[in-house]
Formats: sequence, C-alpha cells, structure tokens
Amino acid sequence: MDLYKAIQELYAEKEKLERVIASLEELQRSSGATPMPTPKPTKRRGRKSMSSEERQEVSERMRRYWEQRRKDRADAKSAPAGNQ
Repeated sequence: MDLYKAIQELYAEKEKLERVIASLEELQRSSGATPMPTPKPTKRRGRKSMSSEERQEVSERMRRYWEQRRKDRADAKSAPAGNQ
C-alpha cells in the first residue's frame, strides 16, 4: 500500500470518528444526561529533581569514575602489548 494513500485513509477515518463523537455528544446533551467527566491530567513523568547534597554526591562519584577510567586507559597504553 502506498504510504500517501494510507495517510489519506487514516485522515478520512479520523474525520469520520470526529463526526460520530460529535453526534453522540449532541445526543447526550439533548437527553439531559450528565456529561462525561474530563480525564484528570496525568502526572508528569521524567527525572526527579535533586537536592544540592545529592548533586554534590553524584558530582564526586562521577569525578572518581572518570579519574579511574583515565588511569585505566593510561595503564593499558603503557603496558606492553605482549607477543602476537
């Protein structure tokens, strides 16, 4: 199936669904039924904020990590390659 054609079909389906939803909402209003409650906004996902003490701990831990990596890399370069 052509991608352009698939997109066009999806837009047509979307418009059809929007019309059906609008007509159902109109029926609901005319019947006097209570409207459906709007969904509550979900909690924002992502990283939590850190306190200054936590940031300091992470900073020190990463500093030690990178120092060790540089040391290991320097040791690997200075060590003899061995017989191949």
